Amino acid sequence: MSSTSSSTSNSQTDPEYQTTTPKNESDATFEVNLEEHEHPQNLSLSKRWLIVVLISSSSLCVTCASSAAAFAETGMSREFHVSKIVTILSISLFVEGLGFGPLLVGPLSEVYGRNVIYRVSFTLVFAFSFAVAFAPNIVVMLVFRFISGFCGSAFLSVAGGTVSDLFVNEEVATPMAFYTLSPFIGPVVGPLFSGFINQNVDWRWTFYVMTIWSFVQTVALFLTVPETYVPVLRKWKAARLRKQRGDDKYWSPLDHEQKNIWRSILVSCYKPFQLVMYDQMALLLNLWSSVVLGILYLAFQAFPVIFGDNHGFNMQEVGLSFLGIGIGMAGAMPTQLLWNRILAKQASKHNGHLPPEAHLLKGELGGVLVPLGLFWLAFTTYPHVHWIVPIIASVPFGAGSYYVFTSVFTYLVSAYRPIAASAMASNSAMRSTVAAVFPLFAGVMYERLGTVGATALLAGVMTVMAPLPFVFRRIGPRLRARSRFAVS
Repeated sequence: MSSTSSSTSNSQTDPEYQTTTPKNESDATFEVNLEEHEHPQNLSLSKRWLIVVLISSSSLCVTCASSAAAFAETGMSREFHVSKIVTILSISLFVEGLGFGPLLVGPLSEVYGRNVIYRVSFTLVFAFSFAVAFAPNIVVMLVFRFISGFCGSAFLSVAGGTVSDLFVNEEVATPMAFYTLSPFIGPVVGPLFSGFINQNVDWRWTFYVMTIWSFVQTVALFLTVPETYVPVLRKWKAARLRKQRGDDKYWSPLDHEQKNIWRSILVSCYKPFQLVMYDQMALLLNLWSSVVLGILYLAFQAFPVIFGDNHGFNMQEVGLSFLGIGIGMAGAMPTQLLWNRILAKQASKHNGHLPPEAHLLKGELGGVLVPLGLFWLAFTTYPHVHWIVPIIASVPFGAGSYYVFTSVFTYLVSAYRPIAASAMASNSAMRSTVAAVFPLFAGVMYERLGTVGATALLAGVMTVMAPLPFVFRRIGPRLRARSRFAVS
C-alpha cells in the first residue's frame, strides 16, 4: 500500500487524526484539515528516513553518555575523594533522569508538538554538558548528570511518537526497529570509546567528547527535523488561515482542547501513570523490558569483574568486551526484513490489518535468547575458560535484548497510537528506574554470589518472565477490547 493511500486510511480510522464533533454545520465548514501533500506521512521516503536517522543518532548520543561515565569512575573517585558507590551514582542519576523526563516531555509533545521538545531538549543537554565536564566537585557532577539525563530523555519517548507520525502501521516496523537499536546500543558504544579515553588521558575527556557530540546533534536538529505531529500541524495551519484571511472562525481540534492549558498539561502528565495502572499488558510488558535494561546496565559493573579480575583485562580491553552485546544487537537489526515478511503474512490473515500483537513474535524469540545467553555467560565466567567464550555468550543476550525492546516499542506505538508518546513515556520511566537501581547492588551481588551464581540468578529471573510475549500474543485482543487506552 502506498504512503498516500495509507495516510488517507489513517485519517479515517486513527483517533489521532479524527476531528472533534463540530457544534454546528458552520463550525464544521471552518474546521482545518491537512491537505494530502501537507501530511508528514506523505513526505518523500528519503526525507522521512533522514528524520529517523537524526532522532536515532540523538538517542544514541544521550544513552552513550549514560554508560560512558562507568569508565570515568576511577578518575572521579580519585579526584573528588569519594567512594566507588558514590561514583556509580553518576550513571544511576543520569539514567533516573532519563526515566523521569519522559513523564513531562512525552505528554508535552502531544500538546506543543515534537519539534520544540527536541530543540529545547538538546540545547539544554549541550549547555549542561559543560557543567558536567568542568564540575569542581562530586555534588555538582551528580546534580548536572541528573539534569542532563532529564533533558535528553525526549529521545527515549517522543522519538517513538515521531516514527509513528511518519509511517503507517504497515510500514512502521522497519523504521521503529532502526530507532529501537539506537537507545540500546548506545550504552554498549559508551564503554568502547570511554575505556580508551580513560586508559590514556584524563577522565574529563569522556565528557568533553560528549559535549562536542551533543553540539553537533543540536545543530542538525535545528536545521533538518520538521514538526510531524498532525494535531499541532493542523493547529498551526488554522492560525495561519485566521491571520491570512482575517477570519477567526478557522479552528482545529487542538484549539478547543487547550482552552484550559494548565489542566491539559496536568492531564497529559498523569496519563503515563494511568496507562500502567489500568492496563495489564502495558504494565507487564514495561516491567519485562525494564528488567532486561537493568541487566544491561548491571553489566557495566559486572564485566570489570568477569573480564578485569578473572582474565586480567585492562580498562580499554574491558570496554571492548562489550562488543559481544553490540554485535548481537547490530546483527539482529537486518533480520527486520525477514520479520516484515512474517508480519505481512499476519496482516493477510486479518484482512490486511496487522494486529499489534503480531509484533510480539519478535518478543517470543527475544524472551528465549536473553536467558539462554545469560546462562551461557554464567557458566563460562571461570578464569580457566578462554575469555572469548563469555564474549560470544553475550551475543545472544544482545540479540535477544534487541528483539525484546523492538517488540515492546512497536507494540506500544501500534496498540496505543492515539497516545503513542505517553505510552513510550510510561515504558521509559519504568525501565530507566530499574536500570538506575541495578548497578548499585551489582558489586555486592557479584561479591557474595560469585560471577556464576550472580549471572545465573539473572538468567533465572528472565526465564520466569519469558512466557509473557507468548501469553499476551494470544490474549492481547481481549485485553485491548477492555482497555480504556488501546485501539481495539
